[in-house]
Amino acid sequence: QRATGRRGGPRQGPGPSAREDLAHLAVSGQIAAHFACIARWMTSVPCDIRAIRAALLGWYDAHGRRSLPWRAGPGEAARDPYRVWLSEVMLQQTTVPHATPYFLTFLTRWPTVGALAAAPDAEVMAAWAGLGYYARARNLLACARAVSANHGGVFPDSEAGLLALPGVGAYTAAAVAAIAFDRPANVVDGNVERVMARLFALESPLPAAKPELKRLAASLIADDRPGDWAQALMDLGATVCRPRTPLCDRCPLTAQCAAFTGGRPERYPLRTAKAERPRRFGTAFVLFDDRGRVGLEQRPAKGLLGGMLGLPTTDWGLPDMAVAPPIATDWQAAGTVTHVFTHFALTLEVSIATGEGDLLWTPVEDARAGLPTVFRKALDRAVERRKGVGTP
Repeated sequence: QRATGRRGGPRQGPGPSAREDLAHLAVSGQIAAHFACIARWMTSVPCDIRAIRAALLGWYDAHGRRSLPWRAGPGEAARDPYRVWLSEVMLQQTTVPHATPYFLTFLTRWPTVGALAAAPDAEVMAAWAGLGYYARARNLLACARAVSANHGGVFPDSEAGLLALPGVGAYTAAAVAAIAFDRPANVVDGNVERVMARLFALESPLPAAKPELKRLAASLIADDRPGDWAQALMDLGATVCRPRTPLCDRCPLTAQCAAFTGGRPERYPLRTAKAERPRRFGTAFVLFDDRGRVGLEQRPAKGLLGGMLGLPTTDWGLPDMAVAPPIATDWQAAGTVTHVFTHFALTLEVSIATGEGDLLWTPVEDARAGLPTVFRKALDRAVERRKGVGTP
């Protein structure tokens, strides 16, 4: 017999197309059992894929974030692939409010992928400063140049074709395929992971649960409105199914949400405790010339902050490492700054002096605009110190 949920009427479990999707995705074992358990036995949580999709797309039509400059509104024609690609690269590990002004600046300076491909590396890296994860800027240029040189300035319109571009990973390829070209693709970012973890009350912790969450997200994909579906899931996670304070009273999926039914949606997704981030130490040297300009250097192309302008520094490691300034002069201590990278925290001693050397002499405001955040912090500390005690 067909089970009946609390809300009345027979439950509609996953039909043949859903089962075929799961089989196609090689969903088996624990994952399949988990899915089947929700579909068959959780009487308060009907697992009706069609109902989930209809509810979420209806919510997106009414509440989707149409104002984002890279986005087409619900039901509108697909967006310019260049804009979609650029926004997706910028939004990795970055919030929408932080990325938006960078996106608009890039569009103003380089309105097409061909214009970006022709831009000097140094200009693009300087424009990227402050967005973090600077390898993305190098990959951005490599991809733009490949599209321009090998594809006539036109992005491939398939997930496989996009994935073949340099610097384009699985997430970006899926996002551009779905949003720009309306191709069915499994677009799973942190917001989508959180929605899936709560919808299915997944007890496996992140990061080990990522493959399972991706498979569960894939089970909800259909040929109907794939671009809107991808954006609807991301919008739901960003604006309603929030990390610490989910707004369940505004959510269109509470009838299907196992975590909501269990009464503790904020518990999901579960996470494995992170190891303490190690700390490194170093010294940044801020050298001013007699015109008040600051001396910068180009960092090596490979490695952390590769290809970016930076202040001369020591290596970053243990606190008692040898200090070798770029020139011999009367260096003065200006205090310390701290910065957190993905895999370590950094404490930099800031030393300042006046002198000359084989450096890239740059007006302070121009330097601030083009330096990565960690070096901008050190420069600001040096400027404050210099104003406070006079020219060293």
